[in-house]
Amino acid sequence: MLTENKHIVNWVNEMAQLCCPDNIVWIDGSESQLQSLREEGFATGELIKLNDELLPGCVYHRSAVNDVARVEGRTYICCEKEEDAGPTNNWMAPDEMYAKLKEIYKGSMAGRTMYVIPYSMGVVGSPFAKYGIELTDSIYVVVSMAIMTRVGTDVYKALGDSPDFIKGLHSKAELDAEKRYIVHFPQDNTIMSVNSGYGGNVLLGKKCFALRIASCLGRDEGWLAEHMLILGVENPKGEVRYVCGAFPSACGKTNLAMLIPPEGYRKDGWKCWCVGDDIAWLRPGPDGRLWAVNPENGFFGVAPGTSSKTNPNALASAMKNSIFTNVVLKEDGGVWWEGMDKNPPKNALDWKGNPWDSASGVPGAHPNSRFTAPAKNCPCISPEFENPAGVPISAIVFGGRRAKTAPLVYQSRDWDHGVFVGSIMASEKTAAAEGKVGETRRDPMAMLPFCGYHMADYWQHWLDMGKKITNPPVIANVNWFRTDDEGHFLWPGFGDNLRVIRWVLERAFGEVEARESEIGFLPNVEDIDLSGLDMSADELGELLSVDKELWLAECEGIREFYGKFGEKLPAKLMEELEKLEGNLK
Repeated sequence: MLTENKHIVNWVNEMAQLCCPDNIVWIDGSESQLQSLREEGFATGELIKLNDELLPGCVYHRSAVNDVARVEGRTYICCEKEEDAGPTNNWMAPDEMYAKLKEIYKGSMAGRTMYVIPYSMGVVGSPFAKYGIELTDSIYVVVSMAIMTRVGTDVYKALGDSPDFIKGLHSKAELDAEKRYIVHFPQDNTIMSVNSGYGGNVLLGKKCFALRIASCLGRDEGWLAEHMLILGVENPKGEVRYVCGAFPSACGKTNLAMLIPPEGYRKDGWKCWCVGDDIAWLRPGPDGRLWAVNPENGFFGVAPGTSSKTNPNALASAMKNSIFTNVVLKEDGGVWWEGMDKNPPKNALDWKGNPWDSASGVPGAHPNSRFTAPAKNCPCISPEFENPAGVPISAIVFGGRRAKTAPLVYQSRDWDHGVFVGSIMASEKTAAAEGKVGETRRDPMAMLPFCGYHMADYWQHWLDMGKKITNPPVIANVNWFRTDDEGHFLWPGFGDNLRVIRWVLERAFGEVEARESEIGFLPNVEDIDLSGLDMSADELGELLSVDKELWLAECEGIREFYGKFGEKLPAKLMEELEKLEGNLK
């Protein structure tokens, strides 16, 4: 045992009596201990060693064929009252769920080892830091948590004899999909995950703690836990300004987090710094601004489509001391996935471990295959990444994938209007998503699957936070995905998105004017820099246009969506909707 904290020791003993492991190993976070666990994983086949010359320190892992993604249908928020979970979460009474889980966990670790992982979300000892203990029977989880979070005995020192930690119990059990549950008990600060081995369901520091549980902590303690990237933009004068961004999946979030400025901008001295690619915790600072940290210590990125062209920084991050899950395993001990390059390997194994040939037409890597990489590997990681005070946020951008409705960018009139803009975020479904192509899926603040309580209460919390921040960031909405009538994208995207982010930040510092429109403030065409782009001012004007008929139809969709939240919907949001309708008419 590495701690005398009776709250931890008693809980570990209680869970061990339930799960019946053959032995218990206390993780200290040392490289020597992690290396011996990797060796054990290689011996049992849980992990596969990759070619150390090509990918130093990297390992390969396969999850079960029925266990390759987050399972929203099996994810529960078990608070005391059903109404507190809200209409967008699955709920069960805590006592009932505990009883059900107890039966599934009973003896689930027999013949296995239980690992006790002490971890910190955020820099240990910082004002933002929150601590967790995850119990697991998976070596993959131990070595992944050591990348994704700050694992080590200094967590015990920071906790002392306090009970203030998040309890996480994970067992692979039998990997039975019918008994797979990812359950959050906010009132007990407890997370329980069983019958899964896939990272998104079992690395409990990630969505489970850093968003679902942390959103409840933020509500109770007066801060925000958000599904947001944090990007630092350095201008030629050497000033770094920070922006947070919330985007649903397939909307370019990782690319923006690791953005490489266009060539002309790089020559002029612009730089971009990644503070975080996925999660931000934001607190009001003594100066009245919002300050943000990335509570994670690594990236859990989707592999397919990541290449030296689309996201060289993400690819570089994964080239050492990383874990690859469900990608193609090459004969030479390297890895490959669709979209990595145009040279699919010969004599390779697919994500299921079967011989694979690209001529079969069947993808070799699972579409949700992953790399787990240390953040410090990223070539553009921010010098402020480890700053315990975080970074000051000047702007928040929301974005979705809209073919016609939303302009390239518009700014909210004030904080309350910005909360409205975030609450109506939506993307049109692409072929990859379930449901009809073109159908609009609302995902407010990109938090719909990750908010640990009633979404309407969450919006109210945002509105309340606005009263605590005397110097709030500007809030804007961006849409990189506007198309012409033939379906071609009108905006080049990728590095050129910096041109739009630059305008948003200039607005935050009062350096540029804007024009009032029905939906908010729009840029004057001459204020978005088009130098080096094959785009005319007229074409940009088209990208910034507002189609009133489409927006009136949008208002109907918003009204219908808001209807789900009943009387809990903040009156302020309905006021904003009515104001929008009035402006359009």
